[in-house]
Amino acid sequence: MSDYQKFSALIKGKTGIDLSLYKEMQMKRRLTSLYEKRGFTSFDSYFHGLSSNKEFLEEFLDRVTINVSEFYRNYSRWATLEQKVLPMLLTNKKKLRIWSAACSTGEEPYTIAMILSKYVDLSSIEILATDLDEKVLERARTGVYPERALQEVPITIKNKYFQQEGTFYKVDDRIKKCVTFKKHNLLSDTYTTSFDLIVCRNVLIYFTEEAKAMVYDKFSNSLVSGGVFFVGSTEQIFSPDRYGLSVYDTFFYTKN
Repeated sequence: MSDYQKFSALIKGKTGIDLSLYKEMQMKRRLTSLYEKRGFTSFDSYFHGLSSNKEFLEEFLDRVTINVSEFYRNYSRWATLEQKVLPMLLTNKKKLRIWSAACSTGEEPYTIAMILSKYVDLSSIEILATDLDEKVLERARTGVYPERALQEVPITIKNKYFQQEGTFYKVDDRIKKCVTFKKHNLLSDTYTTSFDLIVCRNVLIYFTEEAKAMVYDKFSNSLVSGGVFFVGSTEQIFSPDRYGLSVYDTFFYTKN
């Protein structure tokens, strides 16, 4: 067993996170640079460091959960959601069940709420937003962001739903009330069902093909018939029919 494999087994026992389900070369490189920065010389010594230092453990979890996010990331995809997907989903019902999975610091679910508010009253919007990292979920609940996170936000939305506080912007409380944040591990926890829309973007690229297939299956089972799965711009699903899905638009899939 290699140093990294031993580390992976110990981490699974300590945190429940299964590193073997992530692409090994990418994750190994990511974590090696992290432990070297902290002065460790091996995965073995790094694990002992994580076990005795809460700050190191939180930093490790933050690195593993790959938190890169901003509002309206890849704007054209959100335009498709607004102009094509949501009107289709709202044809038959006024209240949608929505899940923003691997939501990081909250920009994604808040973006969904802002877009959906153009069609329905804010009081009827309920979005479940989940992530593995409790630290980023706390930041998401706070709803305060640097200006760079808002670079793709339309000016009308920025003026309506953000309040500037120094060099930061705070999300309007009406939008915050639309989103419930919870801890969830995509690779090991059970999935809630009956969603009309599931958004999971820019995290599956880090998973092995086997892990991806497992997650796609679970997401498909969590959608209602006709529900939509929205993925990231580098995460096109090949053979979506394997998971009971069909292409609806680029990076959008409907449940058969």
